Amino acid sequence: MRTDQTDFGVLNGETIQQYTLENDNGVRVKISNYGATITSILVPNKEGKAEEIVCGFDTFEGYFSDAYKANAPYFGGTVGRYCSQIKDAKFSLKGKDYELAKIVGNNNLHGGKVGFDKKIWKVSSFSNELANIQMELTSLHLEEGFPGNITVQVTFTLTNDNELKIRYGAITDQDTPFTITNHSYFNLSGFAENVEGHSVMVNSDTKQIWDETGAATGENVSVAGKTDDLRTAKTIKEVHDAMGDGFEHFYLFEDKGFELGKVAEISEPKSGRSMEVFTTEPGMLLYTGKYTSDELKRESGLQYGKFRGFCCETHRYPNGPNIATAPQSILKVGEVYNSTTIFKFNW
Repeated sequence: MRTDQTDFGVLNGETIQQYTLENDNGVRVKISNYGATITSILVPNKEGKAEEIVCGFDTFEGYFSDAYKANAPYFGGTVGRYCSQIKDAKFSLKGKDYELAKIVGNNNLHGGKVGFDKKIWKVSSFSNELANIQMELTSLHLEEGFPGNITVQVTFTLTNDNELKIRYGAITDQDTPFTITNHSYFNLSGFAENVEGHSVMVNSDTKQIWDETGAATGENVSVAGKTDDLRTAKTIKEVHDAMGDGFEHFYLFEDKGFELGKVAEISEPKSGRSMEVFTTEPGMLLYTGKYTSDELKRESGLQYGKFRGFCCETHRYPNGPNIATAPQSILKVGEVYNSTTIFKFNW
């Protein structure tokens, strides 16, 4: 078990660091303090060969290319102050109206123009003897239009059980919408193929309904017995073909509440890899990269693009500030935001 620190790049005169978490089984996770971004995850296949399984870049400059900025896929970033879309880029809180930046059409997305994924996080602790790193960020009152000064902490821990544990904490001095997530795109084949050959199980019988703009309406619907009912594992291609589209589904875990529990498992038969997802969050956005640009690739030549990576974004309800029934979408003064998501890798 170890953590190594290396220089990754320079932004506005400040050196950006990259940290490599490594366990005793050959799993390596690289995380930059720019955006608290996972840039790489190497996991062995069934024959013991370690391969890249997430979209990202080996150079800091890769995150600033014209093609990447134009497509804005948020590869591996910690997104916030409020992830997913907020309808019409506005909300009301305690009788006051707040206006946000319009990112996708008229909606706000992932915290705004300069969200948490585009901030330099302060590394508060890491240990060379353990595969663990903690980062902090302060977001000021009315930054990107959100009220309150908020202090955020994210801790990444890699265990010898091949679990990547991500824990989020936050406190605020004013009530404010808040939920963050990690936006990694996984491909368990090591990018040998797209993700349509993966098998996916999601332990949910309910999803949000989104309107034509991509914002949640506040209505939820049962998927029981439908094409997108994933309580019994299905191949992604099978469901893609039946829907005539890729996944962009926010599945709900209402019975689980905010307890840590297993919510999903994705497997890829040729490599023998699988990934289990555990979370305390009440929902997960399953996204299969239908908007990802085919122009994007890692410096080594690994090809990204449409359906070449899937996301398991665990967080509070999209458009939560505008949905009266959305659970714990507002972080209140005196409360502590406490959230954990675990990605467990098997091969």
